[in-house]
Amino acid sequence: MKLLVVGCSGSFAGPASPASCYVVSAEHEGRTWRVALDLGNGALGAMQQHFDPLQLDAVAVSHLHPDHCMDLCSMKVLWCYTPVNRPTAPLPVWAPAGASARMARAYGVQEPEPLEPCLAFHTIRAHEPFTIGPFRITPVPVLHPVEAYGLRVEADGAVLAYTGDTDLCDELSTLCADADLVLADSAYVDGRDETTGVHMSGSRAARAAVAAGGVGRLMLTHMPSWNDPAVCREQAEQHWPGFVEIAQAGHTYDI
Repeated sequence: MKLLVVGCSGSFAGPASPASCYVVSAEHEGRTWRVALDLGNGALGAMQQHFDPLQLDAVAVSHLHPDHCMDLCSMKVLWCYTPVNRPTAPLPVWAPAGASARMARAYGVQEPEPLEPCLAFHTIRAHEPFTIGPFRITPVPVLHPVEAYGLRVEADGAVLAYTGDTDLCDELSTLCADADLVLADSAYVDGRDETTGVHMSGSRAARAAVAAGGVGRLMLTHMPSWNDPAVCREQAEQHWPGFVEIAQAGHTYDI
């Protein structure tokens, strides 16, 4: 399994990265399967630097804040109106309840305009895995002001735990236990951001990974442009027994 970081900027697109979008890929049945984990603002444009987005097999959305889902509106335009190799089947989108209505409000101007039939929405539910090609994806509820899930992705004998947006919570141990790579929210900085129930800092992310047990690698992501990644890493390394990675837009990682 491979992980392509299409966008990793937190809360809004940054100068060097779109908002959240991570594409997992794996070989299965003679071809490459691809699933996007989130599709935040700016992601569809950057994705085209790496592969044709029409090759996506599905999108899994962690929650319905714009920086994690807004480019579904752009995906509708591509999927519905491309004059070249227009898909004959809708793009499956696995997302929290209400996603179809949420995106219709975002796409329409005078009134909601559905993204169907070009996109097909499926509701994700806590701890109910769904399968896309070689991927088994388990949504795990996390702590954020809206309904939100971490996504545990399994393929090729490897496990990726993507926290989405969350603060520390007990469910992170379920999400991250024995993961080869934990891709963790690090939007906050200790000593600056004291609000709870929204995001983690580097230290909180590291503590969650250590508490889960068996985690191989820790990678921090979702940093707004006002964060210094070096500070986030330093705070994480106070709790993580090893090197802490920082997600880089445009980079591909083996898992």
